[in-house]
Amino acid sequence: MKNLKRNTGIIAAILILSFSISCKQSKKETNSEAHSMMQHNNKDGHHNESTKKVGKEFEANNQKSSKTTDIIEAYLEIKNGLATDNEKNAAKGGNSLVQAFSNFDMSKLSSEAHKSYMEIKESAKEHGEHIIKSDIKHQREHFLALSTDIIDLVTLLGTEKTLYQDFCPMANNNKGGHWLSETKAIKNPYYGAKMLKCGSVKKQIN
Repeated sequence: MKNLKRNTGIIAAILILSFSISCKQSKKETNSEAHSMMQHNNKDGHHNESTKKVGKEFEANNQKSSKTTDIIEAYLEIKNGLATDNEKNAAKGGNSLVQAFSNFDMSKLSSEAHKSYMEIKESAKEHGEHIIKSDIKHQREHFLALSTDIIDLVTLLGTEKTLYQDFCPMANNNKGGHWLSETKAIKNPYYGAKMLKCGSVKKQIN
């Protein structure tokens, strides 16, 4: 009888110990899984990169303006060329962009806006010139920086067009990349047909 009671007590102690170990292991696995998910989200940029600010700090110009139309249309020509994996069309858009900046009338800009515009122009024209003469891989690299310039331009001077600011978390070696589009449908200029629909709309302009 004593042996039965002692055996029962031992069995109960083993069960309690096993349950305790199981709970600790389960909690450890849950914490490990959560940590892994956080690392994954940080790596792919879905949470971090989408909230990063793009370009310079300007007070947004929300007025309809046709001043930037030719520049934006040239930029979109580059974007559509890259989205369709068409190096020649992207280069053609680069030519249009350089010409549009050369034709831009700066006479009605304020002194402050003029200074900011000149900084954007210098950078954007340089990227446009590289897009004209580069292969598609390098065109896409320059388009990444050009997109920041054009987003800055729209913020500074406004636009008459309805545009969508899109974001691809996988662009730029998983650091993420923005671009402007004239349509809501995602057509990724950084990957073309390889991952055409990778990305999402982050903001509508106008």
